[in-house]
Parts: sequence; C-alpha cells; structure tokens
Amino acid sequence: MNSVKDGFFPDEVIFQILARLPVKSLFRTKTVCKLWYRLSSDKYFIQLYNEVSVKNPMVLVEVSESKSSLICVDNLRGVSEISLDFLNDRVKIRASCNGLLCCSSIPDKGVYYVCNPMTREFRLLPKSRERPVTRFYPDGEASLVGLACNLWTQKFNVVLAGYHRSFGHRSDGTFICFVFDSESNKWRKFMSFQDYHFTHMNRNQVVFVNGSLHWLTGSSCILALDLDCDIWRKMSLPDKSGYGSGNRIYMLELDSCLSLIEISDSWMNIWVLKDYVREEWDLADRVSLRCIRGLVPGIFPISQTSEYVFLATHKQVLVYQRKNRVWKEMYSVKNGCTLPLWFSAHAFRSTILSCH
Repeated sequence: MNSVKDGFFPDEVIFQILARLPVKSLFRTKTVCKLWYRLSSDKYFIQLYNEVSVKNPMVLVEVSESKSSLICVDNLRGVSEISLDFLNDRVKIRASCNGLLCCSSIPDKGVYYVCNPMTREFRLLPKSRERPVTRFYPDGEASLVGLACNLWTQKFNVVLAGYHRSFGHRSDGTFICFVFDSESNKWRKFMSFQDYHFTHMNRNQVVFVNGSLHWLTGSSCILALDLDCDIWRKMSLPDKSGYGSGNRIYMLELDSCLSLIEISDSWMNIWVLKDYVREEWDLADRVSLRCIRGLVPGIFPISQTSEYVFLATHKQVLVYQRKNRVWKEMYSVKNGCTLPLWFSAHAFRSTILSCH
C-alpha cells in the first residue's frame, strides 16, 4: 500500500473506509478517480468488502408476490427497498447465501436465477436434461432449494432436492438431488433414500457452513449435504433442547457456525455447534421473552450475530440487542398483507460477489 502523500490517507485506510459503504454508495464513488473506479473489480478489495459485510447480516422480506420489490432491514442503516425488476420475471426467493439469491420463476416452473440484488447482476441457470415438471413430488417443485456461496473462492452451488416421481405417479421413495456448479456451468445428479418431511420454515432456513448445506427436518434431526462428495449426513440436535416438548426449533448461522434457536413460552435459548465433527453443542445465550410475551406464539428468528438477533412476526421485524438486552422494532407493515412476514423473510448480507 502507498504511504501518506500530500496530506492524503494511505490507500489501506481509504479501502477500510470504502469497505463500510453501502453497495450503491460505493458504486457512486467510481467517478472520483481511476483507483476508486477499479475497486469493485479488484480481488483484494472485494475480499475486504465481503469480510466486513459478513459481520452485518440483514433481513430481506418479500412483501408482495405481484411486485419484484423487497424490504431490506439493516440494523446499522435502517430500512430500504430493493427491486428485482432487472430479472424481467415474476420470481420467488428460494434461498439466500452471502449476498446472492436463488430465485425461481413463478410463471415458468423449472426456471431458476442466481442474482446479486445489490449489484443487479444475475445469471439464468441452464436447465438440466431432466424434465423438471415430472420429476419432483408432489407438484414438480423441489422440496429443498439450497444456495452455497463461498466468499473466498467466489464460486457457488445451487441444490434442488426432493422425492422423485415418474410422470403421473406418486413418490417412489427415492430422494433425487441436482447440484449446479457455477464454475463448470453444469448440473450433476445423484440419488439416495431419505424419509423426512420439512415445514415451510425448515425449507427457508437452509444454512451453509463447513462446505455443507443444512436443513432442519421434522424428525428431530438435521439433514446435511456435503457438496464436496455429494453425501447426505444426519446430525443430532442438542441433548438438552426441548424439541418434542412443545418448544419450537429454528436453524441459523452464528459466526460461521451452525446454530439452533429454541423458543418456549418464556425463553429463547441459542445453541451453537462448537465441534462440527463430534456434534458438540453449547448453550450460548438464554433470553427472556417476557417483554414481548404477546408476540411469542408467532415469532420466528431469521438472522443473527453475536451482538443481535433478527426476528419476524406476522407484521413486524424485531431486533434483539444481546449485549444490553433491549428489543427494538425495525419494520412494521402498515397495511394488510397476504402472508406473514416470517413466511417470506430471508437472512441476507450485502456483498459485491459476481454471479458470473
């Protein structure tokens, strides 16, 4: 890096400042000088920007299926609106990972996009050779959709998985999985035998850590897909969790670790998988829900860091500050909405990763 010249800051200090700007503001700085113009394509700066962004998770909420607009709730910058109109299609967000979204076309089954809503770049995924409308039970749509985006290699995988069926028939019990690789631009396919069911929230809260995608099943376990060797693995929940006793369990990420949030009538327990190989869980925090007692039956955690937790209700997005133990409303729907906010809320990070 350059040293101080003529009273200006060194390049490294400038990079640290620019890495904390929103993507839109960062792109506006391109007109300042040639160095700043090249930053958005510089590997070192992209890595720096993404490292900073990882520490500030957000929440994206689809407020209407008829429009391509999203509400972005940011603990640092408040609430803003993001549009997916650059896709020129009516889409539904199926998965989110490290700043990229995987979206499926609503009018055209089997059509998927991966996009960065901040840079407005997108990639239309090629169709597999399979007939997508006839391959997944019950309605042709994959039960599980996962997006795994590696910030360090800047490559991504899309996973479509579900129970296989022949045309016009019920499921035959085979679990079929397609994996798209961004580097080869191709799909690969493998089959296995699983016997799990998934709620809507289970499907939404897919977590990518340790090179694997994870889904919480309705069978008191976690189903993990190792993307390096295409192997499914069953993982256990914490022994002391209250799953099965009326408590609700949700799966999130916490500082690159797998995390479970357990909600009872009065408490929220935050578990962290400290040893991934041995499957050893630690109880990281225990939060009283007394202050929001009336909202507890319809509250769902969406995203978290070591400092705060984002949660959604039917019409609100709340943030819980873990250090000072304060609850705050970040966003509220003023008019009627067809779906609860938690039904269409996704964890998100603002990065400058490319889809290409």
